[in-house]
Amino acid sequence: MGFVRKPLICWVFVSMVVFAAQLSNGFYLPGSYMHTYVNGDKIYAKVNSLTSIETELPFSYYSLPYCKPLGGIKKSAENLGELLMGDQIDNSPYRFQMNVNETIYLCTTTPLNEHEVKLLKQRTRDLYQVNMILDNLPVMRFAVQNGVKIQWTGFPVGYTPPGSNDDYIINHLKFTILVHEYEGSNAEIIGTGEEGLGVISESEKKKASGYEIVGFQVSPCSIKYDPDVMTKLHMYDNTNPITCPSELEKYQVIREQERISFTYEVEFVKSDIRWPSRWDAYLKMEGSRVHWFSIMNSLMVIFFLAGIVFVIFLRTVRRDLTRYEELDKEAQAQMNEELSGWKLVVGDVFREPNCSKLLCVMVGDGVQILGMGGVTIVFAALGFMSPASRGMLLTGMIVLFLILGIAAGYVSVRLWRTIKGTSEGWRSVSWSAACFFPGIAFIILTVLNFILWGSSSTGAIPISLYFELFFLWFCISVPLTMIGGFMGTRAEAIEYPVRTNQIPREIPARKYPSWLLVLGAGTLPFGTLFIELFFILSSIWLGRFYYVFGFLLVVLLLLVIVCAEVSVVLTYMHLCVEDWQWWWKAFFASGSVSLYVFLYSINYLVFDLQSLSGPVSATLYLGYSLLMAVAIMLATGTIGFLMSFYFVHYLFSSVKID
Repeated sequence: MGFVRKPLICWVFVSMVVFAAQLSNGFYLPGSYMHTYVNGDKIYAKVNSLTSIETELPFSYYSLPYCKPLGGIKKSAENLGELLMGDQIDNSPYRFQMNVNETIYLCTTTPLNEHEVKLLKQRTRDLYQVNMILDNLPVMRFAVQNGVKIQWTGFPVGYTPPGSNDDYIINHLKFTILVHEYEGSNAEIIGTGEEGLGVISESEKKKASGYEIVGFQVSPCSIKYDPDVMTKLHMYDNTNPITCPSELEKYQVIREQERISFTYEVEFVKSDIRWPSRWDAYLKMEGSRVHWFSIMNSLMVIFFLAGIVFVIFLRTVRRDLTRYEELDKEAQAQMNEELSGWKLVVGDVFREPNCSKLLCVMVGDGVQILGMGGVTIVFAALGFMSPASRGMLLTGMIVLFLILGIAAGYVSVRLWRTIKGTSEGWRSVSWSAACFFPGIAFIILTVLNFILWGSSSTGAIPISLYFELFFLWFCISVPLTMIGGFMGTRAEAIEYPVRTNQIPREIPARKYPSWLLVLGAGTLPFGTLFIELFFILSSIWLGRFYYVFGFLLVVLLLLVIVCAEVSVVLTYMHLCVEDWQWWWKAFFASGSVSLYVFLYSINYLVFDLQSLSGPVSATLYLGYSLLMAVAIMLATGTIGFLMSFYFVHYLFSSVKID
């Protein structure tokens, strides 16, 4: 016991340290860590990967011939989530001085060669966006389409007029920085932001007084400069105010031997927006009525299914049980001959299912995924995982998944003991639970990664990160799963309420296959999910912020209820037709929702992502959608199976057997 206990303590300690270290970057509370600046303070913007909704392949900012910082390119520290998402944050030459409005010259490129022209044209036509960050705020751009003002994050690499073969590069940026004057004497700031945990003490409050950045906006345009005049200037020299032209002849065309000059201007505007509210402009919840409709739709499905379950329990099951128990033994025997239904499979209902080990492994992994998703959504709904901390949502999910390996091992082995009646083989079950879903994810991500490597995309996982993920998998997740399995062998066994006959009962033939009903049952859970699924897919593939986690938490709870109800109803229907092979059908009755999720993803690709171009982008999309569908199948199938197991156990424990 001592040998087992020490590794347990060590691994729990390591896991908690990792978890605490990651979450120290992840929490975002109103009033958390902020930077204050005084007049004249220098502030440098950062640049993230170039992104496009046309290709979904991120590329490095400096893969294009942009101006480079004087001190060279330096990468910012990135967390696990940022690396997996393809973010590559670098420093940039864009420098601002607090409350100093100025127009600045940056640099003039060397004459463009054929490769640079081809790359610029391709990035422009693929609608690539430049993503800049100032004081942890993404740059925002406003555009008017059909009389409606639309906000975007980032600005385009270039511009292609309709029906033209020429492309024009964006080489002048007009920044508007919103600042709020902050008095630190009457406030206390508890910081859990990017810089880590920190408390501003009384002595530091006066130092904290100054200006805080609450908005970062840009108006991009293209201007053709005379390179001979511009090359006489040096980086950060002031120039005359610039007016963006409206004639195409005055735009900077992308052409071989062209020398492109880059400039920018900045205007500081005082704002009443307070620092804790500065993300509100990015997180404006559009379509809230649609979210409420989604919830009302789910509630209608739940009440419908709850009515069916109510009828089954109170009218059918209770009536049958009362009638069965009031008869004497001879009458019961006669009744068994005359009646059909769930009472006749009492000696077969707990017979070991086919592929019982696989079922145990899938249920264990489903508990792990469900726990990870549930805890992440709760934390996000409470505001602890903000988009201000890029990549922390994904990092938090990975850390939770690792820790919940204990739950996967425990549930898998305990179900194995229940089915087999012995703990023999628990190590194999635990090992399979530790490798089943992570193995599927690893295979899919490896295939997609080779595609990204071939495209030279920053979305490709570096080989060093592969080793880190292997370390997390085999040095944290696998040992924790084995510990959970060991705990499952020591837990109290679940005893069946009835004995199993030696000879299996023949299942009566039916007009239609039972799997048809099981697959059809997945439409009900999907009905509670599909509206919210649209917003989630839009946030992932169209670059929109998703931050209505309160709605998502409600939808998750409704989904759990619907999955449980659907599985119970289907299980009861199968037992009533003397089909005692309910185990896998209970799992897939609710788990089949993943099939509809994947089909909906294909529908979204065809009708909502029409701009997505090329087989590489489509393959990436389908690969990630398949991984999401597998995770949803395991989570929802586990909900249905566990609820059905409890229902069957309760139902047959009420039958008196001699």
